[in-house]
Amino acid sequence: MHGIQFLTQTGQISTDVRQEFILLSDILGLSLLVDNIDHPKPDGATEGTVLGPFHTHDAADLSMGEELSHDDKGEPMICVCSVKDRQGKGIEGVKIDVWETDSEGFYDVQRPGRKEPDGRGVLHSDKEGKFWYKAVVPVEYPIPHDGPVGKLLKWLGRHAYRPAHMHFMFEKKGYDNLITALYVRGDKYESSDAVFGVKESLIVDIKTVSVGQAKEYGVPESTKLLKWEFVLVSEEETRDLRDKLAKEAMDKLGLERMKIVDGLPVPEVD
Repeated sequence: MHGIQFLTQTGQISTDVRQEFILLSDILGLSLLVDNIDHPKPDGATEGTVLGPFHTHDAADLSMGEELSHDDKGEPMICVCSVKDRQGKGIEGVKIDVWETDSEGFYDVQRPGRKEPDGRGVLHSDKEGKFWYKAVVPVEYPIPHDGPVGKLLKWLGRHAYRPAHMHFMFEKKGYDNLITALYVRGDKYESSDAVFGVKESLIVDIKTVSVGQAKEYGVPESTKLLKWEFVLVSEEETRDLRDKLAKEAMDKLGLERMKIVDGLPVPEVD
């Protein structure tokens, strides 16, 4: 009965901009597990991580160099990135959804009276696969812990904090959708993320722009810099790898007379 009441409360606190069930899935490690199984990554590809409960579908389209965040209290940073395939070729026209908190650790949807999106935007890669925008340096923050999920964390003796990071979602026909994030190296919650989202390959160093970069991008020389290259894989590569790993897992369980059909295990028959 306690379990039923817990799940009922989880549903009751959920809204259009707060999904407590996603949060519950995240803190149990279920979200990351499902993503790892459904979107395996071959060597050289950017790894995925959790979507989190604060992605929205109302982010505005941004032009190259436009401001993602209008938080005047945040530490200014430019993000200079590219998206390529595993052969190193830039991919043009990738839809890139980006979102982050403000300098106090809140997403726009957590602010009372939110009228329009901020700290989020949608860009498209150019013919060389490049994209860049202005943001603020990410900060650590607690996930919402005023509801059932927060109570569960307390019962488990766990904290509610996430290390500083920025979210990304990549979409283009023919490529496996990538949901990922970049985490600031050295954050005190780097090894104890409340939702298990940190992966070694996604930890980045935040630097400061050079004199030449400051001139090139039209920013002060004190501006911080996040520079990264994302690597996408095709839908076919992901499907083949997923099927291969599934077959290997079944073999280890002694289920050798099974095959994968449309992504599902099916008994082989004579």
